[in-house]
Amino acid sequence: MSIPIVCFVGRSNSGKTTFIERVIPELVRAGYKVATVKHAGHGFDLDTEGKDSWRHKRAGASSVVVLSKGSMALFADVSDELKVEEVRDRFLDGTYDLIIAEGWKHEGYPKIVIVRDQFGEVPVSSEGLLAVVSDQPVSLDVPVFGLDEVPAVAALIMKRFPRRAQTEHGLDT
Repeated sequence: MSIPIVCFVGRSNSGKTTFIERVIPELVRAGYKVATVKHAGHGFDLDTEGKDSWRHKRAGASSVVVLSKGSMALFADVSDELKVEEVRDRFLDGTYDLIIAEGWKHEGYPKIVIVRDQFGEVPVSSEGLLAVVSDQPVSLDVPVFGLDEVPAVAALIMKRFPRRAQTEHGLDT
C-alpha cells in the first residue's frame, strides 16, 4: 500500500507552512511518522556555494548525497517537475504513515485549503477537497475549521488516513 498524500494549498503567504508546522506535532504525538514535500514554484537553491556538495555538483555530478549521523540530504538533477507520488515512490521508503505536501493545488490529491480572504482567492481543484481552514465564513460541503482548530484538523486527517501500522494489523477500523 502506498503512503497516503494530503496537500495543504492556498495563496502565497496564507499561512500554509505555519499551519502544517502546527499539525505535524499533533500527528507525531498520535504515533504518525510524517514526511513533508514542499512545492517551490519559483525554484530554490539549498546547496551553499563553496561547500563540498556544491563543489561536487558544480564539477558535474548529477546527484550528491550528504550523510551524517541521523541526517541525509540529496541534491539531484530532475528532468522535469516531479509529482508528489513520484517523489514518494523514488525517495521515501514504506515506513512513513503520511506525506504532507505543501502545494499542488491543481492536482487531484486529497487537499485542505487555507483561506485568508475569500474562497476562490486562488483557483484550486475541487477534486479531493477534504476541508477548508479559514478565518472567514465559508459555505461548502466539506468541513470548515478556524485557523486555531489544529487538533480538529489533525483528527480529520487521522480519521481519513489511519496509521499504516494500525490498518495493516487490524488495530483500527
